[in-house]
Amino acid sequence: MPRRYHSLQRKIVQKDWDRKKSAHKTMGLPKVEPPCPKHHLLKHSKEPKLPERKPYKVPVEGITTSIPSDKPMMGLQTKKNFVQANIIDVQMLVPKKPVPILVDTRRGNKMLLEPSGLLPTLLYRKDFGKVPDYLIRRTEEEKKAQEDYDAYVKERIRQGSMKMLTEDERNSVLSGLKQNWAELNHAYQSLSILIDTISKQNHKERLETKMKKLEQDIDKIEKHKFIYIPQN
Repeated sequence: MPRRYHSLQRKIVQKDWDRKKSAHKTMGLPKVEPPCPKHHLLKHSKEPKLPERKPYKVPVEGITTSIPSDKPMMGLQTKKNFVQANIIDVQMLVPKKPVPILVDTRRGNKMLLEPSGLLPTLLYRKDFGKVPDYLIRRTEEEKKAQEDYDAYVKERIRQGSMKMLTEDERNSVLSGLKQNWAELNHAYQSLSILIDTISKQNHKERLETKMKKLEQDIDKIEKHKFIYIPQN
């Protein structure tokens, strides 16, 4: 049987380990003198002690005063009628306006009426009912843009590069688009209920795309009374 391996540094490591160990770390030393019962912990003994308070003395030396040394004359009289002056002050006093309050419970709890939200304070604003400045500015910009567009269209018509559709031409185009949509709708309604092949699905999607495009064109023509088309 082979011998077990033993490190050559085993003794050194054990010695170092024993040196770092602290005996009786948790339980204390085996022989410790018990504390004296006369030196028990007293109340407030660990609180910091303040220095002894001494009476404060006002320093008198070196202080200068602005009070005149001459004694004031006693027994001065005035001719002012304080009673009459008080009556005039009370007569000229503006009475305070009562603050409106709101009693919201039967126990008489009060609160100010103005911040309660029950008064139409927005109606009393100085700018109430006036059109805001940004709306006026936006209206002017839209008006100017429309004027520029009308001038551009007139110039293109004068040059012969643009033509406006007449009422009959517009109605004719509109009726033609509606007729095309009706034919596509009839073909769409004639489709089989079961779409089980790729060709049927593609055919259905093409019909839906064409019908949607015709609906957009019809909606544009119905919304705009004047329609301009370029000329070659």
